[in-house]
Amino acid sequence: MDKKPTKDRILDSALSLFSEKGYDGVGVDLIAENAGIKGPSLYKHFKGKEEILDALIEKAESYYEANFGSANSPGKIPSSMDELITMSLKRIEFTLHDPMIIKVRRMLTMEQFRSNRIAHLTTKYNIDSVQGLYRRIFAAMMDSGIMKKANPALLSMSFAAPVSLLIQMCDREPEREAEAMEQIEEFLRYFAKEYGGDI
Repeated sequence: MDKKPTKDRILDSALSLFSEKGYDGVGVDLIAENAGIKGPSLYKHFKGKEEILDALIEKAESYYEANFGSANSPGKIPSSMDELITMSLKRIEFTLHDPMIIKVRRMLTMEQFRSNRIAHLTTKYNIDSVQGLYRRIFAAMMDSGIMKKANPALLSMSFAAPVSLLIQMCDREPEREAEAMEQIEEFLRYFAKEYGGDI
């Protein structure tokens, strides 16, 4: 028996089901059954499916910021281009392999075409948040002389875009992950060589 609090079991159940069947394809009774509780018991914790989705989004945002970072919470600023590569590879590995993040990404991918709210969240997570994080990191590295002076917003876009495309490829074709990671690492080393400063 799962020892997690019931509320967490409900959220885990909902995320798994939403990532497999889509938001509209899942009812509260199925979420409850999958969480190991009776349908009416779910309403002791959530008013309904919309509130479950709200709680999932809040939980995912907090979890992602704690483990990946954000513009508001970038974590340690790399002290070298090699450290930038190492830290970026760790973030990519987290994105590709964390079970919760995989499910969130699948849910967003499916639902972005059915819900304006999810479409905006998908853009926020996949583009705005990542670019905002690296924009802040690059600006700090430029200030320290670790990176050449350039436009950090444009640089973060050119840094994030190819990595994002290869992660999307891995989602569609997981058997190509080794190939994707090889290309990502080659790109990161090229980027470091091109934009490294004088230090």
